[in-house]
Amino acid sequence: MSTLRLLENRSRASIVALGVVLVLLLGMLDYATGWELGFSVFYLLPVSMVAWYAGRWPGVAVAVGSAAVWAIANRLAGQTHDSTFLTGWNALVRLGFFLVVSLTLTELRRTLAALHAALDREQALARIDSLTGISNARAFYEMAEREVSRAARYAHPLTLAYIDADGFKAVNDRLGHSAGDRVLKAVAQALTAAVRITDVVARLGGDEFAVLFPETGPEAARTALEKLQRALGAAMAAEGVRVTFCIGAVGASRPARTVDELIRRADALMYEVKHAGKNAIRLEVLTDA
Repeated sequence: MSTLRLLENRSRASIVALGVVLVLLLGMLDYATGWELGFSVFYLLPVSMVAWYAGRWPGVAVAVGSAAVWAIANRLAGQTHDSTFLTGWNALVRLGFFLVVSLTLTELRRTLAALHAALDREQALARIDSLTGISNARAFYEMAEREVSRAARYAHPLTLAYIDADGFKAVNDRLGHSAGDRVLKAVAQALTAAVRITDVVARLGGDEFAVLFPETGPEAARTALEKLQRALGAAMAAEGVRVTFCIGAVGASRPARTVDELIRRADALMYEVKHAGKNAIRLEVLTDA
């Protein structure tokens, strides 16, 4: 496996050069062992290597070179035929064999690369909210699990915020779903623009969003959340809608807890804000039991 990784990391030129060297060495060995001993199968090693790691045309070139070196080595070793046609036919058969292997491997590598790229795209899309372009609930949980584990391991603080849009249903009912979609996109853009690149913004569903602030204690979290609320208010004013936001957030200095526990508590705090008059922030710092 280490050899394969080494070849994967080499440049195309170095792969081709290595293939040429191997072909020449095989030609000398082929000549030394005599034409009676079949040696053509070993030329598949450099042909396959170059086709796989360097691409179609380098693979074709090495295939042609291998067929030529094989024919020359056997000729020099004393191989003769009663007919020039037989000599040419055998050379063409070897060349055809090498070319088929080279082109097949090249196409297989291209197909595998395309499948791998498609799989990566599907995996990425499975973690992206299709409307807003930010992370979805699945991606948020995965990233939050990693951050909570890291914070617990190194005793670092973090804060998780749960955000709900008040008045969003009225926008949908009064202006239609297209207007509602624009509002949700504006919320996502405002949240993304107002946080650090290391923070995680996600739409959990409907008009509910979440933000994870790694390495963020209570004081910094309060400042960040107030900035978020101002950014959201400005975004809604720009959209011309009366939508406000209830934000519940939990912070933990040594969060040896689960993501579900943090989200449940942040969600409960968000509902406390709703019942207390809406459009506010409630931040709670969890302590170790």
